[in-house]
Amino acid sequence: MRVEVRLSGFGGQGVVLAGYLLGKALSLYQGLEAVMTQSYGPEARGGASSSNIVVADRSIAYPFVQKADIFAAFSQEGYSRYRDATSSEAIVLIDEDLVTPREDDRVLVIPATRLAEDLGRRIVANVVMLGFICATTDLVTREALEQAIRTTVKEKVVQLNLEALACGIQHAQLEGLR
Repeated sequence: MRVEVRLSGFGGQGVVLAGYLLGKALSLYQGLEAVMTQSYGPEARGGASSSNIVVADRSIAYPFVQKADIFAAFSQEGYSRYRDATSSEAIVLIDEDLVTPREDDRVLVIPATRLAEDLGRRIVANVVMLGFICATTDLVTREALEQAIRTTVKEKVVQLNLEALACGIQHAQLEGLR
């Protein structure tokens, strides 16, 4: 098993943190091999960024994403820049309020930013998307993501992030995607 994941958006959306949480959940709490690389645009905040995770059940010889199997876009620029670098069977997830997909594209949609705002903090849209990924793929377990959150984010925002994760999972369930 080898799965390539790309999360993309713009600086300030927590794309790199989301990739870190996902990689940590997979490697430390699911016992898989995982490696993460990241890319930033020349502008730190507002520029395009991506987080790329390769996960496998054996040693990873080549740690870079070539054709993503799972692609989550948090912004239009991220979608436009990386959409073509996905496999033909890729699972494509988008923040429906920030990304307009191509007409012929099959995507799973979630209003991640809006749901995060409903929780009181727009910044947890990245974790809402992780919950959506958890619920719509068989890649990572909820328990592993919860443990990664508990051991990574500041204690004062652990509960908010756990609620954001649950929100993304619940959205997929309400949409009949899981």
